[in-house]
Amino acid sequence: QEKIKHKSKARVRKLYVSWFTSIAASIVLFVGLYSLLGNNTVLLNTSTGEHKNIALLDGSEVILNSKSEISYNKRTWKKEREVTLKGEAYFKVQKGSTFTVKTINGYVTVLGTQFNVISRDNFFEVVCYEGKVSVKNNINSVILLPGNSVRVLNGEIIENHQVKQQSPSWILGESTFKSIPLKYVINALENQYDVRFDRSLIDESVIYTGSFNNKNLEIALATVFKATNIKYKMTTTNIILLENN
Repeated sequence: QEKIKHKSKARVRKLYVSWFTSIAASIVLFVGLYSLLGNNTVLLNTSTGEHKNIALLDGSEVILNSKSEISYNKRTWKKEREVTLKGEAYFKVQKGSTFTVKTINGYVTVLGTQFNVISRDNFFEVVCYEGKVSVKNNINSVILLPGNSVRVLNGEIIENHQVKQQSPSWILGESTFKSIPLKYVINALENQYDVRFDRSLIDESVIYTGSFNNKNLEIALATVFKATNIKYKMTTTNIILLENN
């Protein structure tokens, strides 16, 4: 009976050691994978009203607009120049291997060029300022040359217009819009300034062409809503109420 007890204790001890070893090995594996994968992701973002100049590993430049985010993997960068974007950014890409910008609304692929990408909710727009840009989503594929742009709304290309500027106006302190539903202009105001709007009394589908100042909220509000014949007033809850005149 003593031998049986001794064997039983030995078996329990072996099982315990085996279980402990397995857990330890799992922890080591997890830490190893984290060091290989997790630590190599670079994440950069901006807050309300902030712009940020970013130098990528290959010398390419990114100017990140307010409330936007980019990420990339520094370990795989030499093999695959790939950036994930949420929001809006202006890219100046050094010549080299394929450079890809991934968004929830579509992909932009170039070799070396300058272009602007905005991807917020179901709105996606790409403007080419230099070189050649390939734009793809699940439905369409378009090649852009300098001065060309493409806009995708709800997954469908709705406009392809010419652009005369040499760079996006927002990097110089002014947000510009051409034939765009008012909803997205108001969204841009919220992203640029720390404000929220009550839109329940207006028609957000009204088409807007114009711009607003990125440094002065009062001037921006007057510019946008005077042109659209909309009254605005600040409520006690720091929300701007919009009403038709």
